[in-house]
Amino acid sequence: MPPETPTEDAVPAPEGPTEVIDTPYEIGQDNFSYRRRFVLEIDIHNVVFSVSALAIIAFTLLTLMFQTTLGPFFAALRDQLTSGLDWFFLSAGNIFVLLCIALIVLPWGKIRLGGPEASPDYNYLSWFSMLFAAGMGIGLMFYGVAEPLGNYTAAFTGPVYGEDGARTDWAPLNGMAGDSEGARRLAMAATIFHWALHPWAIYAVVALSLALFAYNKGLPMTLRSVFYPIFGEKVWGWPGHIIDILAILATLFGLATSLGIGAQQASAGLSFLFGLPGTTGSMIFLIIIITAIAAASVMAGMDNGVKRLSEINMGLALLLLVFVLLVGPTQQILSGFFKNLLAYGQYLPALSNPFGRDDDNFRQGWTAFYWAWWISWSPFVGMFIARVSRGRSVREFVIAVLLIPSLVSTLWMTALGGTAISQVVSQGLTSVQNAALELQLFEMLAHLPLPQITSLIGIILVIVFFVTSSDSGSLVIDTISAGGKVNAPTPQRVFWATFEGLVAIALLLGGGLAALQAMAVSTGFPFAIVLLVACVSLIIGLRGEPK
Repeated sequence: MPPETPTEDAVPAPEGPTEVIDTPYEIGQDNFSYRRRFVLEIDIHNVVFSVSALAIIAFTLLTLMFQTTLGPFFAALRDQLTSGLDWFFLSAGNIFVLLCIALIVLPWGKIRLGGPEASPDYNYLSWFSMLFAAGMGIGLMFYGVAEPLGNYTAAFTGPVYGEDGARTDWAPLNGMAGDSEGARRLAMAATIFHWALHPWAIYAVVALSLALFAYNKGLPMTLRSVFYPIFGEKVWGWPGHIIDILAILATLFGLATSLGIGAQQASAGLSFLFGLPGTTGSMIFLIIIITAIAAASVMAGMDNGVKRLSEINMGLALLLLVFVLLVGPTQQILSGFFKNLLAYGQYLPALSNPFGRDDDNFRQGWTAFYWAWWISWSPFVGMFIARVSRGRSVREFVIAVLLIPSLVSTLWMTALGGTAISQVVSQGLTSVQNAALELQLFEMLAHLPLPQITSLIGIILVIVFFVTSSDSGSLVIDTISAGGKVNAPTPQRVFWATFEGLVAIALLLGGGLAALQAMAVSTGFPFAIVLLVACVSLIIGLRGEPK
């Protein structure tokens, strides 16, 4: 009996007049499809899935086999890439921000994703919950206290020079030696710089490009479709294969970095609260358990799995934020929010300048790594946002994706990071300052009321952010590896969710945080080049839409 051919599942057709691209390509025409009811379902792009899966499996096995010797290699790779390409990453980030600002003010902002008559698939609350939870949930939990506090310490200390005259500190720009208030403003400006406009501009460019070419042009929901104005029909051949393979690898290693960081913090929190051993073994155990939960969420689908978990996440995060606002230095947090926004605007030109600076450690160790990390996440976050954003206008889309999460991230960093700085400066609580990065959140909460409850909420947030990142990432990777089918068979999504966990485990064993960061940077660089070309293609696509 020949295998059954599954029904193709493309994106909805445009509603109203749009510039649909006429191409003989049909979604899934290069796929290998097989279905046996109650046994196995497969629907994969022959080349993209095979090359990506084999490369990831080989990498995982080699890293596990040579874990004792790969640590120094990964650390050196990370340092080499961030020190040699810092100017490139900063320049690319600036281009993405400027393009987004232009899209808000230009007439193209009136174009509606899905056609002039399309209506949104999700209300504002669900839409915002999903895009924010996917965007940087684990990162905000891990760095929400650690980065503002670390920046403050470095800025207050001021520049430190070695015997060779080179700067050896992590202070942003020229620091604010001995000036407590100036160091606080610079520290928060530098933190917001890493979590506001630039990362969300990267996500917005990818998401908007995917949504436009899928919902308005009628092409598959996959990265190669964005490049049709440049490559034409060749995009369905090897140029497109390479783009999609790079997107899968960048996404998977970017996710593995976040999963590894989340496991470190969850393990540290459990050790802090319950005295459980915070070993590599416990982190691996956590990754296994949470990957299994993510696989179950993947099987539940977008609405029943990812959507509900994202809304739970937002509720818990809001609860923790309001608690810190009420019991922390409330007046200082509220006034600090506006002061920090002003400081961000003041220091933004200097912090985003890619040339002529001497704060190499900060620019390369923090900013270049972050930009590479956000770029490696962009296929995942961008496609996920595109899938839930049909029916929005370009202007509405860019404002929501760019500005609202930036403001929320600013409030989050101001509340948690500002409280920690206040504890150190006003109360002299050095335990917060001296704790390991993954413990600083829990140390800060320990000096507020109800520390056991709030720390437990923090751990739950890390775990649920962990799950939402993994399951939404699996949905996205599976769409790319299935040739653009938006509802490919469930076993494939489970496969990708499983390997996200395995890669995170392999990297933790093969070099810890340095290994995780190295792979995010190494996949972020080639994909940054892809995204810069995508900006040109996006402009061409918008120009062709009916006025």
